[in-house]
Amino acid sequence: MTVQRIQWLLASVFFLLGGWCLVSPSSVMALTIQPAYRTDHPVAMIALGAFGAQAMIAGLFAAFSRFTRTTFLAYGIGLLPFFVFDYWFYFVEPVFTLVGMLDAVGNVIMLGLCVLGWRAAGPTSR
Repeated sequence: MTVQRIQWLLASVFFLLGGWCLVSPSSVMALTIQPAYRTDHPVAMIALGAFGAQAMIAGLFAAFSRFTRTTFLAYGIGLLPFFVFDYWFYFVEPVFTLVGMLDAVGNVIMLGLCVLGWRAAGPTSR
């Protein structure tokens, strides 16, 4: 698989999950957050939509930047704290529903793509 294709796959995770937050924040709230933590307050909906918009921008960067081996490594390392976040808010302080763990699934996919990208970029890529 080419580096560019791997980048597009990384971007697709952002486009899919970020697009969902941007287009339908109320369904994100209803499906991913435990009832005790749900709100329909307009500020929460605006924040979810803005989060989705920022994810879409991250997807654009992932799709159209020139990734090197170092980029994939840094990106993969940068994902690691998100696993702690997902673990904490599912197991320790159960805010997320099972559907909310789609975030963790996306992170696993992106981490795997970072490994593939790191390998595909090879030691001489800059």
